[in-house]
Amino acid sequence: MSGSSLDGLDLAFCNFVLEEGLEALSWELIAADTFPFSPQCVSRLHHLAQQDALTFAKTHAYFGHYLAELSQQFLYKHQLKPDFIASHGHTIFHYPDQRLSVQVGDGASLAVLTGLPVVSDFRTQDVAIDGDGAPLAPLADYYLFRGYDYYLNLGGIANISALNGQRPVAFDVGPANQVLNALAQLRERPYDDAGARARRGTVQEDLLESVDALPYFGQVYPKSLDNNWVRQRVLPLYLQHPASPEDKLRTACEQLARQVRRAIALIGQQEKLPLRPEVPTSSLYLTGGGAFNHFLVERIDQLCEPLGVSSIIPSEKIIQFKEAILIALLGVLRMERKVNCWSSVTGAKRNTIGGSVYWA
Repeated sequence: MSGSSLDGLDLAFCNFVLEEGLEALSWELIAADTFPFSPQCVSRLHHLAQQDALTFAKTHAYFGHYLAELSQQFLYKHQLKPDFIASHGHTIFHYPDQRLSVQVGDGASLAVLTGLPVVSDFRTQDVAIDGDGAPLAPLADYYLFRGYDYYLNLGGIANISALNGQRPVAFDVGPANQVLNALAQLRERPYDDAGARARRGTVQEDLLESVDALPYFGQVYPKSLDNNWVRQRVLPLYLQHPASPEDKLRTACEQLARQVRRAIALIGQQEKLPLRPEVPTSSLYLTGGGAFNHFLVERIDQLCEPLGVSSIIPSEKIIQFKEAILIALLGVLRMERKVNCWSSVTGAKRNTIGGSVYWA
């Protein structure tokens, strides 16, 4: 998995056991690593959306070879032999309203260079029938992490899901680490460690209002965000504001925490989620790099407490590698010819079995 934060490639080696169908699925995370991207790779992916078609095609091929190189390093390090590789690639364009979602990282190259079957291109089939192709995370929530009321992944973009019986719902809440990391870099830091700088800042109400006024935040779900929208519409509002980096970080945390509260309230209202009198509070299962931002998590807890919702923080491995584990699961479902993209989440005309398979 390569996420919008561009901090590196997450690789997870998982073992899945399916007995008597998917309802009896069990699994284990055996090994996981993050391989940081080279500065050249980060720059190339970051600017690719503004490049010409030939550069795009070259990068698609180059990134497929790069994924193969890192995969081989990972497998050699842990002495592993998988049945196949499931690869998300790196999203460059995500415009589902134009039936378009594109991830670079040539699956055919990855297959022939590693000598292993590869499943990739998980989103385009759903997008072709009017879905958003996102979020995909509810599949992992449903099959691998059951038992919670809400699930929030704080990656480059934050997404939330709720498992309401046979109709799971999910959508992108708003920008997360993609904005927070960019603001931390104003102080020459790769990220705001534990949210310490945001904690020292002050909310800038005018900045908060200008971000909240963006039309996306008023749209109904299903909906999803594109990285380029974040860079073009959200980041400039923060970067051009005269406040200090600490104040901008504090404001970004506040904006996201308020949107999380709004999302939970909206899901509860729209889906008429049943009350659970046997438990005093509802649970919010937190993953993604943003779960290490203690200040952000505190603000989410504080704002969601009146809704009767409190956060649950899993192990560090799950926080870091949930999305890579998700991609492995999507690959398993594709190989078993089981649905791995839910129309209730994406808004597509029907459920789909997404993913292109390349045989080595």
